Amino acid sequence: MKRKDTVKLISADEMEFVIDKEAAMVSQTIRNMLTSPGGFAETELGEVTFPEISAVILEKICQYFYWALQYSSWYLIRGKETEFHIEPELTLELMMAANYLHT
Repeated sequence: MKRKDTVKLISADEMEFVIDKEAAMVSQTIRNMLTSPGGFAETELGEVTFPEISAVILEKICQYFYWALQYSSWYLIRGKETEFHIEPELTLELMMAANYLHT
């Protein structure tokens, strides 16, 4: 996979997650960061740092991006729901991150 086909997401505790750009684009915020004109660092480097999101939460977000890619069209075609499991102890932080990321 080419570097331009991937995005590096960096958590507050400096953990790096390299994911497919298509998966990252599930987030409207990340999409805007990566596609904005003007030579922003995120666009040029293909990296986005989240100083307020921990590695545990960012990992779960990355899992959600892939889940959303896989099941959003599947749900529409078959009319069946699939669940994305969220551990109860992560719920509040995930809700805040999801709000920021527009996912």
